[in-house]
Amino acid sequence: MDKLRQVLRGEDEGILQQGVDFSSVCPSMSRTSRIKWFLICFILGFVWSIIGCVLLTIPGKGLVLFAIFYTLGNMTSMSSTLFLIGPWNQLKKMFSETRWFATCLALFFAVLTLISGLYWKKMLLTVLLCIFQFLAMTWYSISYIPYARELVKRTATTMLV
Repeated sequence: MDKLRQVLRGEDEGILQQGVDFSSVCPSMSRTSRIKWFLICFILGFVWSIIGCVLLTIPGKGLVLFAIFYTLGNMTSMSSTLFLIGPWNQLKKMFSETRWFATCLALFFAVLTLISGLYWKKMLLTVLLCIFQFLAMTWYSISYIPYARELVKRTATTMLV
């Protein structure tokens, strides 16, 4: 019942379902341009993450490049919604009651991944932190899809019990 109330109040709707006034985000960009730039950034972030994984195989600087590209890819994907809802709305949504914890976890693991890859240079720890970063980013991302978190929780509970 609480979940239904959240949806009715608009706290758990997907970004594109929220009736965003695109003209207020950036008056010089059309709705089509905003959606194109959202897709470009989202796909670019994904590509950078994949490149980071490939760069991990390079001896020497591969770990550093992996940490940088993988984290840059995730942050680019996360920020792609700026084109849909604007920077201020993005920040408000990122730190709303229903997703502030997921946002903090994603940012925390991104920073730890960079520290581990750039300064500590611990291969196993960096890869483990990237896995945690991926999981945190996934949890953050599905918070924009109505009922997705509930579905994941129920599925995990069913599989583990």
